[in-house]
Amino acid sequence: MHGSHDGGWAWAPAHAHGGGWMWAPVCAVVAMLAAYLLAASARRREARGWSGWRTAAFATGAALLAAGLSPPVAALGGHDLRGHMLQHLLIGMLAPVGLVLGAPVTLLFRTLAFPGRRALGRALASRPAHVLADPWVALVLSVGGMAVLYCTPLYHLVTGDPVLHHLPHAHFLLAGCLFAWVVAGPDPAPRRPTVPHRLVVLGVAVAAHATVSQLMYAGLLTGLTVPADELRGAAEIMYYGGDAAELLLALAMVTTWRPVRRRVLAPRAS
Repeated sequence: MHGSHDGGWAWAPAHAHGGGWMWAPVCAVVAMLAAYLLAASARRREARGWSGWRTAAFATGAALLAAGLSPPVAALGGHDLRGHMLQHLLIGMLAPVGLVLGAPVTLLFRTLAFPGRRALGRALASRPAHVLADPWVALVLSVGGMAVLYCTPLYHLVTGDPVLHHLPHAHFLLAGCLFAWVVAGPDPAPRRPTVPHRLVVLGVAVAAHATVSQLMYAGLLTGLTVPADELRGAAEIMYYGGDAAELLLALAMVTTWRPVRRRVLAPRAS
C-alpha cells in the first residue's frame, strides 16, 4: 500500500513482497518471445529464409514490453504518475512498434498447417478486421483511450484497485499494436490505405498526443489530482516519448513506400 497525495491509499502491486506472481506478465512475454524465436529459426532454415531484422525488431519490442511490466517499473507506476506514464510509453507506444515490425502474423502464416492458415486468413478477411484495420478507428482507440484515462477520474479509479489497474495496460498494448499495424505494419491488413493517407492519420495522432500532453502540463481539463511537478513530469514523458514512437512509425512507413509509376503511352503516328 502507498499513501496517496490526497491522504487516501493507493494500491501498488510491486509492494506485495514475496509475490512471485508479480513476474508472471514478464514470464508471459518471455514465453511469447521464445515461441517467436523458435518459429523464426525454423523459417530461416527454409529456402525463403526469415529476416534477421524482423527478429531483432520483435525481440526489441518484447524487451521494452517486459521492462514496462516488470515489478520495479510497476512499483513506480503504482504511486507516481510519472512512473505510470513511463509504463504507458513502454507498453503502449514503443513496444508495439518493435512487435509489429517483427511481422508476427506473417511468421504465423508460414508456421501454421493449412487449416490454421485458412482460419487466420478468414479472420483477417472478416468484417470486424476490416473495421479495426481502418486507421481512423485505430487512432480513436489509441488516443481516445489515453484522453479518457487522463481527462476523467478513471485514472484514480483504476490505480486504486489491484485488478482494474491491469486494464489500461492491456488496452494501451492492444490499441498500440493495432495502430502500428494499420499504419506501418509489414503484415497483411485488409484494404490498407495509401501511404499519404496513413501519413495524414499519423500527423493527426502526433497533434492529438501533443495537445493532451500540453493540457496535462498546464493542469487543464484533466481528472488528475497529483502534485504539479509530478503532473508536468508525466506530461513531458508523454510529449517527448510519443514523438519518438511516432517518428519510428513514420520511418517504418516511408521506407516501405514504393510509389506507383504510371506508364506514359507514346502518341500514335497519324
